[in-house]
Amino acid sequence: MRLILLGPPGSGKGTQANLLQDKFNIPKISTGDILRAAVKDNTDLGKQAKRFMEQGELVPDEIVIGLIKERIVAPDCEAGYILDGFPRTILQAEKLEETLAAMDQEIDSVVDLEVDPEELLVRLIGRSTCKNCGAMFHQTSHPPKVAGVCDECGGELYQRPDDNEETIVKRLEVYNKETAPLKDFYREQGKLKSVQGCGGMGDIFSKLCDLVT
Repeated sequence: MRLILLGPPGSGKGTQANLLQDKFNIPKISTGDILRAAVKDNTDLGKQAKRFMEQGELVPDEIVIGLIKERIVAPDCEAGYILDGFPRTILQAEKLEETLAAMDQEIDSVVDLEVDPEELLVRLIGRSTCKNCGAMFHQTSHPPKVAGVCDECGGELYQRPDDNEETIVKRLEVYNKETAPLKDFYREQGKLKSVQGCGGMGDIFSKLCDLVT
């Protein structure tokens, strides 16, 4: 099972990817995670990526694709994987297809989490993140048991600098311009499946599982 999860910021991609990972015992692959790991391990691609990251620039697609290729040949990816946050553009999707084809692989399904823009604003503005483990909470829908303290590891919670209304609106605009067109790209291939990302986390996950199994 090789999946791509699509959805705007705040749609719950990360949460659902974690649930899929646990249920199907296949890894969630986040470009942010593999970039940080490559830099930490000082790999050849990690060294190249670090130069761009230190200058505050986007890491070129070729490097990101190379890191993904290195990751998906790992033994834990034999049964499949979940791409969370990649591809973000049509060009990245095309390069990913070329890379997978050369490895005699292809994506099985692309699931789009659909959430109303007003709901996304509410979710993101009230969101807090653990500095230690990255777990996310929300002041109304998923508050921590103790204010400012992570339920998972006891770490300190904080609001990300980009979780303010002005920045969120800009992020959503970028998503609609650059990433949303991927829905048509994968729809034409017959791989796109959509699920409403509103409601209980368990209900959303149940619908998602029905789509991919």
